[in-house]
This record gives sequence, structure tokens and C-alpha cells, in this order.
Amino acid sequence: MTRPVHANIDLDALRHNLAQVRRAAPGAKVMAIVKADAYGHNLLKACYALAQADGFGLLDIADAISLREAGFSQPISLLEGFFNRDELDLIAEHQLEPVIHSSWQLDQLQDFDSKQKFSAWLKIDTGMNRLGFSPVELEDVLHRLSTMSCIDTVRVMSHLANADTPTSRKTQHQLAQLLTATDMANPPPRSIANSAAILSSPDCHLDWVRPGIMLYGSSPLAASSAGDLNLKPVMSLRSEIISIKSLKKGDSVGYGSTWTCPEDMRVAVVACGYGDGYPRHAPSGTPISVAGKLTMLVGRVSMDMITADLRGIDDAEVGSPVELWGNEVPIDSIAEQAGTISYELLCGVTARVARQEV
Repeated sequence: MTRPVHANIDLDALRHNLAQVRRAAPGAKVMAIVKADAYGHNLLKACYALAQADGFGLLDIADAISLREAGFSQPISLLEGFFNRDELDLIAEHQLEPVIHSSWQLDQLQDFDSKQKFSAWLKIDTGMNRLGFSPVELEDVLHRLSTMSCIDTVRVMSHLANADTPTSRKTQHQLAQLLTATDMANPPPRSIANSAAILSSPDCHLDWVRPGIMLYGSSPLAASSAGDLNLKPVMSLRSEIISIKSLKKGDSVGYGSTWTCPEDMRVAVVACGYGDGYPRHAPSGTPISVAGKLTMLVGRVSMDMITADLRGIDDAEVGSPVELWGNEVPIDSIAEQAGTISYELLCGVTARVARQEV
């Protein structure tokens, strides 16, 4: 028997969420962020569903080339740029768009002789304090790029640090820095809005928006659920009951005996654990759906199994379906219980979990 844990991938939901991006930012082009294997959803399948996006953003040059070989002609941006001189030949050949964020990259581009020009993004650090040139350097860097034989169009991007908190003044400060730095006669196309800013800060939309987590059906805003934002979950992590234990009041469950039965009751053993990507630190009380009814996790998560409360679910039996997150159990609620974020959960679903398109 095949182990029953699997991840259902709803590509219609992905298309729906892209439509929500278009609705929220109708005047901007959309760079769909598909890094980390499209947040664990399968890169190629996700991009086929997102084929109406104006471009894609990812990290690995091999992934970018795989999209070109699959027939995608949109701009494909390498969000950390290139890592060594050898990649420039591939970037030119496949017409990829590296993000230029450091002076060493400028030096290597200056010495790169190519018959094929390619476009690039220039990254400005407006307050994230990770990658990027300072705003005061922008004009000089743009001028330097304009003199390079290998460079065609240059666009400008920055990245918001606090967009998931719409009341934060830092978002407006970062936007102002980008607008001031690009206040010129013919400003280049600009991008600063991530998922949170797409939904909460329309003045950040500019020329390109860069949705990530909202495409996959998770809320980027702490104060709003995915349902509030009309986002649909793309991944449903599902399994089945593989055993049922009839326990007595006072019996403990799982490693460390951290949860004790408050009464005589049944407990389900479910084939899913941290070896599959379910968060090990999810505490007892974390919601779980069994046979279509909401219940809770009890006891510690182990590598291959979790245990669930079956009180009030009298029809549950071996083989009954279990949803760990998805349409019945929002992934954001699991992330909150486990003290993490939905990004980590989606990207952390392991290779041994089969992805099934639905």
C-alpha cells in the first residue's frame, strides 16, 4: 500500500489568485514569484497555471533555463542576480534578467563581451538593508549600466521590509526614497510592491508588482485571513488515519507524554509528520480536519506520524481522510500555532510527499 500522505495542488486556485493580483493592481505588470519550486508547488506546473503573468521571478539559473526550454517567453528575473562570471553566458543566451545589487557585479558586467544584449534590474536598498545600492548611487549606476555593451533595458526595484504591517511608516519612507531616487525626466520602470503592498498600499504598485505568497492562497497581512482577501489555497496537505487507539482517562499520547486524555476517548494515528514537512513544534490543540470535521492535534508531532482527537467524530475509521491544511484548515492557522509563517510550511513539504494536480 502506498503511504497516503500527499499534497493536492489546485491550479485553478492559482489562476484565481493571479486574477486577484490583477484586480488589486490593474495598472501594473505582474512578476509572479516562483522561487523555491514555486513555494513547494512544482515550478513548471505552477508556471503553466500562471502563464498569463507578465514575467517570473526566481533564484536559480537552472530553473530559469528550464522555463525557457518549456517555452516561456516572458521576462524571467534572477532575484539574486548572478553569482559568478560563468553564468553571464547563460544569461545572455537565454535572455534572462539578473538583479544587479553589488559593485562586484558591475565590474564583471563591464568586462563581459557578448553579442547578445539582455535586460537587467537594478536593486536599490531603501531600508531593507540586505541587497542593493543606496538611493544616492542610483543615477551613477544607471549611467554605468547604460555604457555596457551587454546591457539593454534596465528597470529598478526595491524591497519592502514592513509591508505586512500596513500601519508601519517605513513602507511610505521606502517608497519615497525610491521615487526620489528615480525622479528624472525619463524614469525607468520601477517595482517595490510585494503581496502585502499589493493588497494594502496601492501607491506602491508603480510599474511592476511582485506577488509571492498571495498567489499560493495565504494571507500576507496578519489582520486579514486569506478568505477575507478572496484568496484560495492552492496546496492541500492530506493523509489518512492508519490506526485508532481506544484510550482511558489519564493515558498519555506520544513522545514526552505531553498530552493526557481528559476522559475515555479514541485517538487517531495519522500518516504525516515532520519528515513530511508538518511542523514539529505544532502544539496540542492545533486544528486538523478528520473525515470533514474539525478537531485537534494531540501530543507531539513525530517524524512520520501525528495523533488527533476523535471525540465527536464517531464515524472516523482507518482510512478516513485527514486534511492537515488546505480548504478546511487554513495554512495560516497552522503557521500561527507553530510559531512560524506559511511560507516556511509550503516550502518545507518534503520530496517524499507526492504532489497531485487536482
